Amino acid sequence: MNLIKDKWLPVVRASGNEDLIAPWQIAEKSDPVLELKAPRPDFQGALYQFLIGLLQTCFAPDDQDEWIEYWEEMPDADKLNTSFMNIASAFELDITNGPAFMQDFNLETVEEKAIAALLIESPGGKTLKDNLDHFIKRDTINNLCYSCAATALFTLQINAPSGGVGHRVSLRGGGPITTLVRPAQASTLWQKLWLNVLDAEAFTESVSSSSSDVFPWVAQTRTSERKGSETRPADVHKLQIFWSMPRRVRLRFDTEIKGDCDMCRAKNKQLVTKYSTQNYGVNYEGEWIHTLTPYRFDSKKEKPPISLKGQRGGLGYQHWLGLVMNDPAKGNLAAKVVRNYLEDRARDISESYLPVLWAFGYDMDNMKARCWYDHTLPLFKLDKDQQNNMTGWVSELIESARDTAEALRSQVKAAWFRRPKDSKGDMSVVSSSFWRQSENMFYKLLERLSQLPETQRQVPTELYDQWVKSVRSLAYRLFDEWALESPADDLDMKRVTAARRELKKQINTSKTMKSLTNKAKP
Repeated sequence: MNLIKDKWLPVVRASGNEDLIAPWQIAEKSDPVLELKAPRPDFQGALYQFLIGLLQTCFAPDDQDEWIEYWEEMPDADKLNTSFMNIASAFELDITNGPAFMQDFNLETVEEKAIAALLIESPGGKTLKDNLDHFIKRDTINNLCYSCAATALFTLQINAPSGGVGHRVSLRGGGPITTLVRPAQASTLWQKLWLNVLDAEAFTESVSSSSSDVFPWVAQTRTSERKGSETRPADVHKLQIFWSMPRRVRLRFDTEIKGDCDMCRAKNKQLVTKYSTQNYGVNYEGEWIHTLTPYRFDSKKEKPPISLKGQRGGLGYQHWLGLVMNDPAKGNLAAKVVRNYLEDRARDISESYLPVLWAFGYDMDNMKARCWYDHTLPLFKLDKDQQNNMTGWVSELIESARDTAEALRSQVKAAWFRRPKDSKGDMSVVSSSFWRQSENMFYKLLERLSQLPETQRQVPTELYDQWVKSVRSLAYRLFDEWALESPADDLDMKRVTAARRELKKQINTSKTMKSLTNKAKP
């Protein structure tokens, strides 16, 4: 199967019909494609990145004018097909000898694994040996069709977590967050993808299907057994960020095996049941910046940037600033495509297509997948001065909420236990309830702030007053609810009362809350 020429991408068309298409068919104007329809969420996110990578590699606009031209009317599908065909030879999946998509050029000493091990959440060898696969069971995925095998392989390579000695993590680190700009209203798949394609000047060098600097699988792997064999941005083409290959994998194809795919349930398909692997693949180190991912930058510029990762509790408005613009308190900076939208493209997009931010990724604990998170956050059309204003204003609101959430968590714990510092229980559910229940009022306030003129440097006092009162009230209410849910057998109402007094004191004396309270005074 060739991933450029053949029909393998699951989609839904405007008519409602489900279909399998080749990549160039995303630009078909008759019964256009509206959405991908992958069998699981991480595959959905991976296929978006696959298609964005193809467009960025083969069909990037020359400038903003050309970007607008294709935003308003998608290109001719034959034209897109011609551009993709230039690299088709690098996208053969089932070649047994020679370059095969995302697969090691020539494995020598190998380990053979069941195809299910390609899936990031699959239980590892020790888990299976110790019979600890209680929640994610073994033997639920034994057969994958070629389409699902290709997607699973690509998903692993772009998200690869730590996997034992020499099994390298992805170019963005294990389990990175991906952020895409997408229309909030009904739109074609083309528009959803095109919003995340940068002008060609971002990647100046030319590309060919034989370029191992772009597609690392078309030549001998840059292995990493020895120190000094790291792959840094200056060593390869910039476009390798879309086609990175940290894991040495080779799918094993047996044309005699046919049946039903355990993932997408497709019937009577040629199946992949095993793959071979070897450690010490490409070791990506240094100042790699992927255009679809937000990063944390070292203020002293002594360490390379770190991609933002999924984390316990998921993503919420406390992460909004770092995912959309920049969070100076954390050193977080939004993905390049998001900043590009705010700075250059927002003004050229009709209000009917006002986009939102789609953020997704795994929460990884080393090689263990704890959860997959998928969130949508609002975006606003802001000029440069408004962005600067919003950065300062939103920083204050979020920091005040962080202080309040931490005070709530610590004082619920103090209410529950006589010796809270000695208690090792996970209290994140308490703070998570605060973030979740305050989210709606935060975004309502954010929308009002976004509508203030760029010349206005001060937030109206009533907005600060509304936020301070709402945050306090919510914290007290949640404390009262949680305090009585104590898991301890010796719930003491005197201890609860003392903890509530301390909660009130901590909120009122918080530096950020005191600042906002003063600003809320007329």
